[in-house]
Amino acid sequence: MSITVNGVEITDAMIEAESQHHQDAPSMLDATIQELILRELLLQRAASLAIEAATPEETIGLLLQTEVKITDADEAACQEYYNNNPQSFVRGEMVEGSHILFKPSEEASLDAVRETADAVLAEVKANPEKFAELARQHSACPSGQQGGDLGQFGRGQMVPEFEHAVFSLNAGEVAADLVETQFGLHIIRAGEKVAGATVAFDEVKEKLAEFLSNIATRRAMNQYLQTLVNAAKIEGYTLPGAEPAAV
Repeated sequence: MSITVNGVEITDAMIEAESQHHQDAPSMLDATIQELILRELLLQRAASLAIEAATPEETIGLLLQTEVKITDADEAACQEYYNNNPQSFVRGEMVEGSHILFKPSEEASLDAVRETADAVLAEVKANPEKFAELARQHSACPSGQQGGDLGQFGRGQMVPEFEHAVFSLNAGEVAADLVETQFGLHIIRAGEKVAGATVAFDEVKEKLAEFLSNIATRRAMNQYLQTLVNAAKIEGYTLPGAEPAAV
């Protein structure tokens, strides 16, 4: 069955041309198709509003400027985030970390690797001393050959989900649940920690405002795209989180 977006076909030629931009995605085909569907929805929306520019990319840019409104984070919002997340504003804090990584692929979906990862996590919990051995057997990260050891690192050096998990653990403790990041599923163990010093609000407020504004932008973009998806008739493919198309 062909893929159509409000009656417009996503052709095999389009998929082949776009796929070169998604070589590093866990599922190149899914990433390619999703990008093409969302782009088509945005261009259709732009056409309905008579928004047009020299290129499709510029047209989409104008559309988003028109329809997605973002309010920059003010100082009060920054202060509230700073007060509520003291662990994020510590300089010099370090931790040793190890992990076992499970990556989805064309051959193994996320659900398939999750089943394996859950089984390995249960074994780690039952036999913590086997962590390094299991990392060498199962980890899709090169660190697996070192028993999953990532060495010592500070905040900002790992993706947020991984960082939050490892810094919240005590030395020698394994995270109770799998941690999902853009790289896959992780079993995480913390090593020794080095305490740091709190950074003053005035020192971080500008970067914090930028950070909060970026979060607001991503949230608004996701909500806007989801609205377009839910209002569309998409056949031949189901986007994650989309409501089923009426038949």
